[in-house]
Amino acid sequence: MNKPDAPVLYSVQDGIATICIDRPAQRNALSIAICERLLDLWDEVERDDAVRVVILTSADCGVFSAGMDLKEAAQVRAETGKDMLEMLRDPFHQRMRQVPKPIIAAMTGHFTAGGMVLAANSDIRIGLQGTLGGISEAKVGRGSPWGVPMLWMLPQPFMMELMLTGEMHPIERFYQLGFVNYVEAAPDAVRERAQAIARTIANNAPLTVWAAKKSIGAAMDLGCERGLEAACRYHERVYSSADAIEGPRAFAEKRAPRWIGA
Repeated sequence: MNKPDAPVLYSVQDGIATICIDRPAQRNALSIAICERLLDLWDEVERDDAVRVVILTSADCGVFSAGMDLKEAAQVRAETGKDMLEMLRDPFHQRMRQVPKPIIAAMTGHFTAGGMVLAANSDIRIGLQGTLGGISEAKVGRGSPWGVPMLWMLPQPFMMELMLTGEMHPIERFYQLGFVNYVEAAPDAVRERAQAIARTIANNAPLTVWAAKKSIGAAMDLGCERGLEAACRYHERVYSSADAIEGPRAFAEKRAPRWIGA
C-alpha cells in the first residue's frame, strides 16, 4: 500500500480496492485531511474500471472510527470561529452513498458517530465480536441528520434509542437486527471474511452487480412501486449486454465466464 500525506492507505488488487484509515493513536478519528482524502478516493474508485468492489477498514486499535476528531474541531472553532463541518466539502459523507460499486465495511473495533456514518453508508458490514456501536452525538452536543437512511436498515424504535440516548450497544444486537452481516472473533477473521465476500463480488458480472446496488438504493429512496420501475430501467442495460450472453454460454460450456462489463 502507498501511504499519502493524509493517514489513509489505498491499494487495488484483483479488482478489490482497499481503503484503510490509518490513525490508531487517535482511535482512527476523522480529521479534515481524512475526510477530504476519502471524498477524493470515492471519485477515484468510481473512475477506475479495474475496481469492482471496495473494502473500507482501519488500523487495529480497538476502534473502527471514533468519528469526528473533536480535538481538531475545538481547534478549528478557536482559530476560525467556524464549525469543523463548514471546512468539509462533504460533511456527512454523502458521496460515499453514491458510489456505484459495492462497499464492504471491515470493522475491527467499536464504531460510533462518524464511524457509524461510514458503516451505514457501506453496503455490507462485518464486525468484531465484543465491540460496540452507537450514535453518540447527543452526548457531545452534535447532530446526526445522516442517520435518517438508517431507518431503512434498522427498526424505528431502536433508531430512536440510538439517537436520543447516545448509548453504545453490543455489535451482536446490530447483527440480530440485520444491520451487520457477520460478526467474527478476531480482527484477522474480519478482514478474511471481507476479502472472501469481495472476491465473490469481483468475480460476478459487473453490470449485474451495478444494477443490483442501484435497484436497492432506488427502492430505499423512492418506495416499492417507483423503486421497482427504476430497477427495471437499470436492468435493461444488463439484459442487453454482451455479459448477458456470455454468462449462459460459459455455463453451457462449463467454463468460467469472461466478463467485459458491457
